[in-house]
Amino acid sequence: MSAAPETVRALRLKLAALERPAAFGASDLFSFGLPAVDEPLGGGLERAAVHEVFARAPVDAAAAAGFALALALRAAGGGKIVWVRQDFADLEAGRLDASGLVEFGLDPGHLVLVRVRDAADVLRAGAEAVRCAALGAVLIEPWGDAKVLDLSASRRLSLTAAASRVTTLMVRIAAAPVASAASTRWSVGALASRPLEANAPGFPAFAISLLRHRAGVPPRQWRVEWDRDRSHFKDGTFQDGIGRDGNRPVAAPLPGRLAAVPAGRPVEAAQPFRRAG
Repeated sequence: MSAAPETVRALRLKLAALERPAAFGASDLFSFGLPAVDEPLGGGLERAAVHEVFARAPVDAAAAAGFALALALRAAGGGKIVWVRQDFADLEAGRLDASGLVEFGLDPGHLVLVRVRDAADVLRAGAEAVRCAALGAVLIEPWGDAKVLDLSASRRLSLTAAASRVTTLMVRIAAAPVASAASTRWSVGALASRPLEANAPGFPAFAISLLRHRAGVPPRQWRVEWDRDRSHFKDGTFQDGIGRDGNRPVAAPLPGRLAAVPAGRPVEAAQPFRRAG
């Protein structure tokens, strides 16, 4: 008698959790800070690897970028982050805002933002950044489907990340997944945040789906929130519409792009970007 699909999936999860620590030391992984996600992944994600983050739809561009940035912050651990972005992304999704990054938990002084003309330049500049072992993480954000981002290109980028041990996040907006050498592939959608006390805007919330895992972890889905003050993910699930605090979640209407005020420092502490070179 063949095993039930649920049994096979459960066995694969257990095997991945058992085999992962043998292949990777603690320093080779970075975690979500959320056991519900980390445990099925065998402790977290490979640090010296490429991870793909796809927006479910173009309207989820900010959610995909935010989730990728949160992963970069977890991987970098206070180190410098380079973000290589195609100019067209600024036109379609808007430019990155220094104040918003501060409120998300990133010191703009730790970010090097590179804007380039096309996907080929994105890949070229991103690969150069990944070669720098002093960096904590690199985000590479082309726009749309790009022929230059093929299997061979992803293999070269993965080998570079493995050599430098720099975590590399490919942020893909308005693009369809294709064959690649990435360690993991994610799909991200935006969720309404749960309001805090006095109906204050809540934590950024994401619906994330693991589409592919090189170690054989089966596809999974989670609802998570990003706690920027503690720089880790939180459980964003509800049971029958009731939150963990016993209250029924109500989405707070937000006028445009708005983030909660950072704890321990005023909003005025945010610094605008300065052009270098």
